[in-house]
Amino acid sequence: MTIEIYTDGACSGNPGIGGWGVVILINKDNPVFLNGGNKDTTNNQMELQATIQALKYFDNPSTLTLFTDSKYVKEGIQSWIENWKKNRWKTSAKKPVKNQELWLELDSQIARHTINWQWVKGHSGNKHNEKADYLARKFIEEKKL
Repeated sequence: MTIEIYTDGACSGNPGIGGWGVVILINKDNPVFLNGGNKDTTNNQMELQATIQALKYFDNPSTLTLFTDSKYVKEGIQSWIENWKKNRWKTSAKKPVKNQELWLELDSQIARHTINWQWVKGHSGNKHNEKADYLARKFIEEKKL
């Protein structure tokens, strides 16, 4: 059985207060919703955190299809991370990789699972992506009060 996951991050100001949201579909009739955030963060950090928290939810190795609207996360995992590791966490421009701690944590979480990475266009009517966005923004709104 493949489990579907939708992740999203949001930020009010960049940097600013940020939130992340996750929708996990193990049983499509009973989705799992997760969210959280930080007071001083960036949108990219929240996108990474959403993905990390989604994967940490699972105690055992799982087969997952992970939908993200973040090209930063998807490209980072599928295209950039291996070279960053080879180059001691430097970019092709020889600069330190931003958010290295989060990338390291995500890399360790990914190693536990079999993941099919999918990009979904944000704010395009995909109900699960919209719910993940809602959960991320809900955290921001609750912390602003």
